Amino acid sequence: MTQTLAVANQKGGVGKTTTCVNLAASLVSNGRRVLLVDLDPQGNATVGAGIDKDTVEASNYELLMGEATPEAVRYVRTGGGFDVLPANGDLTAAEIGLMEAGEGREKRLQEALSTLRADYDHILIDCPPSLNLLTINAFVAADRVLIPIQCEYYALEGLTALLNTIHRVQQTVNPALEIEGLVRTMFDGRNNLSNQVGAQLLAHFPGQVYRTQIPRNVRLAEAPSHGLPVLQYDRASRGAVAYLALASELLRRQQGARPDAGGLK
Repeated sequence: MTQTLAVANQKGGVGKTTTCVNLAASLVSNGRRVLLVDLDPQGNATVGAGIDKDTVEASNYELLMGEATPEAVRYVRTGGGFDVLPANGDLTAAEIGLMEAGEGREKRLQEALSTLRADYDHILIDCPPSLNLLTINAFVAADRVLIPIQCEYYALEGLTALLNTIHRVQQTVNPALEIEGLVRTMFDGRNNLSNQVGAQLLAHFPGQVYRTQIPRNVRLAEAPSHGLPVLQYDRASRGAVAYLALASELLRRQQGARPDAGGLK
């Protein structure tokens, strides 16, 4: 059965797009069929997958506005082995378009993906760093939400707002939506602050913080400029090893070895 996972955090710079691209490639490495949906107007996931966002003929803007089919937008078998529904700056206009669309505007992405779900084991949605109609569309289309969170001083800032938004979506348009968990990103075990914040997350959200920690890693930072996931750029790097471990942990959870919900509802 297809799992649709929204990767979200309204705080920018937490490794959300890095997680989307590299988790997608790592799931492919585990034999899974994967679609990456870029819902961020910055188009960083599109670029990280090796697609020139400025030359795409149709993007997720056209998809959400009903001007193109998913098949017309989709890029098949990118450098990471996964398919992509790309984004670029045009997607900024989709926010205005969706606001004017009226009833059903929050279900546009869900409806578009319904024709593709059977083609994939996993659909990963890279959400914009804000809680807008694009993010709501992702939450309505998703089964679960994965939250990358950087282990820094302001790590918990805004998390309450994100959880409240998820709760509102659960109470209204997608009662089946669940929280997959939190992933600690840019983690440096030599840094006392990273360890302190990591311990806070474990205390506040028992059972919902992934064991895998994504480290700060030069090769992980370099890979997007080459249009490749780190797994294809340097498979032996610490970043590649970490995302392979994250994919394995996610698959184990999906297969039933999921911890109690703890503090996340």
